[in-house]
Amino acid sequence: MKKLKYIIAALAAAATLAASCTKVLDEQPRTFFEPGFFQTEAGVEGGLTALYASLRYFYGQAYYYNINTTGTDEATYAQSADNNFKDADLSGIGSLNASSSRSDVLWNTVFPYINTANGIIENAEAVGLSGALISEAKFFRAWYYFQLVQTFGGVPLDLGSGELAFNSTPVRVSTRNTVPEVYNAIFGDLTEAVSNLPETPRVTGGVTKNVARLVLAKAYLTFGWWLENPKDIPTYPSSDRKDLGGHDARWFFTQALTVCEDAIANPGPYGLCTTFREVSLAQNDRNKEILLWADHTEKSEQYNGGSLSYGGGSAPDNFAGWMMNWNHGTVNIDGTGCVQREACQEVGRPWTRMAPTHEAIRVFTSQDITKDSRFDGTFTTAYYGNWEKAGIKRESVPGANGLIIPMGGRVLSFVPEVLPDIKYPDKQSNKDGANVGAGTVPGRADYVFDLNGISRIAYPSLWKLGCYRTDYDHSSQLGSPNAGSTRPYNILKYSDFFLTAAEAAFKLGENQSARNYLQVLRRRAGVWAYKNADRAEYKAVFSNELAAATPENITLDFILDERMREFYGEGFRWFDLVRTQTWADRAGSYTISGSNWGNHTPQTVKRTIEKYMYLRPIPQGQLNGMDMTDAEKAAYQNPGYPVE
Repeated sequence: MKKLKYIIAALAAAATLAASCTKVLDEQPRTFFEPGFFQTEAGVEGGLTALYASLRYFYGQAYYYNINTTGTDEATYAQSADNNFKDADLSGIGSLNASSSRSDVLWNTVFPYINTANGIIENAEAVGLSGALISEAKFFRAWYYFQLVQTFGGVPLDLGSGELAFNSTPVRVSTRNTVPEVYNAIFGDLTEAVSNLPETPRVTGGVTKNVARLVLAKAYLTFGWWLENPKDIPTYPSSDRKDLGGHDARWFFTQALTVCEDAIANPGPYGLCTTFREVSLAQNDRNKEILLWADHTEKSEQYNGGSLSYGGGSAPDNFAGWMMNWNHGTVNIDGTGCVQREACQEVGRPWTRMAPTHEAIRVFTSQDITKDSRFDGTFTTAYYGNWEKAGIKRESVPGANGLIIPMGGRVLSFVPEVLPDIKYPDKQSNKDGANVGAGTVPGRADYVFDLNGISRIAYPSLWKLGCYRTDYDHSSQLGSPNAGSTRPYNILKYSDFFLTAAEAAFKLGENQSARNYLQVLRRRAGVWAYKNADRAEYKAVFSNELAAATPENITLDFILDERMREFYGEGFRWFDLVRTQTWADRAGSYTISGSNWGNHTPQTVKRTIEKYMYLRPIPQGQLNGMDMTDAEKAAYQNPGYPVE
């Protein structure tokens, strides 16, 4: 039998669990796990803690974030992008292949942790571990296989010692299982996890019944789409699109809806935050809406998994938030750098690697964003002067129209409404328009961009993932904005139950049910307590108006729009488009202005999204490391991608 090439015994960032009375995970670094390690209670518990720590190695890792966001209907490459981002855009400026696809971050990371889960599951009962703890390992094994099967198609269940068995011997050959076989393993693990996990987490951030329920519902929904295959997308390895248990697509959509209904009826410690903004507000991290996150901390470099003062752009740092952050530090008026990098959520560290497309912005502005809070709660659209925190002793700078911008005043805005009286600089120059080619509007002191004029170099930044540090005085210092974010990276949200239920109901032809689930989140979107753009409290409720504006006849496009409005820029969009087989339809072209300061003329860009691209290539490094013939490697690779 051919087996998978991995040095599975070696595992970075493994840890031991603290005493049973603790409510947090105590991570202690360990170089590797040998087989005997899992035959002790401490070893099994240490493996569990390693599974939680493993989330940091790709959630918040910007190149993995990029491959699931750039090239979708959410984003394109920005002015400072390297080939990681241009390749992912599929617009002819780069090439996505087995060497360039950053899905290698997923493949290279998760198999050792799947093997860790295998070791826990094999040995936990022998050392007296509870069914609940065993099910934590089963959850992680299922979660990682679910990410793999969506990304690559069928993947190996046998890592060297049999299917779903712990392996400690490095091997250099492999056989991929089929998609139905992988899903069969996923469903088994998650069904058991839902049965055995507790309602409330045993430790902060620990997995529970509802965490497992959400993944199970999404897996049912995704496999139902796979069985149905409306766009005739190829699968690999080749297999009949049949469930091993004999169920059809409708059965899986029904199961997905039922699981969501159970979770919503039994929320446990979870629920929706009162306002949309609260979900992503840094001061409110680890709130009741977040089911699973990759954790970080500003208190300890060991437990954070990276430096607290500087980030170099590698895992396990959380640096995804830098990518869709344009270089606001270029804003300069009368020799003053008005918007300094700051360790606060609305500014942070700019890399200008990714930019929202005009179409993505229009998904938000197609709603009344004076009532729907999700645009304001997603993007940074107003930049305020913070030069005094850099030690610049100046009370004000000259603003537009001969007006004055005081210290702490608004310097620059991205304005959503149509501005017929906006005037941009005549020349495409970084010397005009606050040094970034911004326009002026009569009566306003701040410099302005119309959202129709955003470009690859200037655009609303992603507020959601912005950094935040409490270890300095925000009123007087800039902090450490160049460090990786010490915020947790959110992975699963309670709100997704409503969107998953809506999609399942839509697939079952239950239009009113789908509409009802969408209205729950739209009602929440109508509740305001604060306006980010104004830096001010704002109490208003437009819930009834947004609920009434929900279309009577729900379409798949509207569901996908709602998913974008709720989850924009969180690093999962490619999965939504691949699941629903709408990637080419929704992202086959996009509009944006150019890469120079002063570019405000939108250009339409075509993407080439072939059917074979609905699966990512097996990483070239995996193929290079296997002791197999060239023909066997070619057969191992997904069709459409050459073996180098």
